Amino acid sequence: MSTLDLAQATVFGVALNHQSVMAEHAAAFVEAPYKALPTKPVLFIKTPNTYNLSGKVPFPAGERLQAGVCLGVVLQKDASRVAAADALSYIAGVVVANEYSLPEDSFYRPAIKAKCRDGFMSFNPNIVPLSALSDVNQLALSVAVNGTVKQQGNTADWVRDLPTLIAEITEFMTLHAGDVLLTGTPAGRFDLAVGDEVTVSIAEVGQLTDTVVAEAE
Repeated sequence: MSTLDLAQATVFGVALNHQSVMAEHAAAFVEAPYKALPTKPVLFIKTPNTYNLSGKVPFPAGERLQAGVCLGVVLQKDASRVAAADALSYIAGVVVANEYSLPEDSFYRPAIKAKCRDGFMSFNPNIVPLSALSDVNQLALSVAVNGTVKQQGNTADWVRDLPTLIAEITEFMTLHAGDVLLTGTPAGRFDLAVGDEVTVSIAEVGQLTDTVVAEAE
């Protein structure tokens, strides 16, 4: 098992990649300014100031903080215009990620304020190869707070699987070796409070636990 190295990595996220989340927003997407459901991956970025391996996530004063369990895909070589049939060969493995965010009211513009606060991207650095998984498209996801499960999902709910995501994204941009692609969070995000112990789990991949602390600590 190898370890995640974020020194030169860029972390990209895919919003709305769970059918359950898409269903939550389907009614809004047929109205202005969208007027149609997205037909390509809806991407966002987690900037380097968000990368967090400390086990503590800062709670911004006056805001609402939500956890976001997701499978992170780590690239093992540069990927440009990759065919779906070849996409899995570009993957070094997967990691457990917690993509913290302020609540998102809109997907129309990049959610920089919601996504890019300091410390808002937490990882378990252990990279698990796809060969160690029984089926990457059948992995249970969960979020527990103070020992109680609050949110559950499954990669079977993905809108786009890994080959489709990599093929559609590398059609217009290069993903580099070491980059991480977040594959989306399931529906049911909820608010956290200072002092909460947050554990995200992905079957066969691992767990990650953070403590929510006040931003000034």
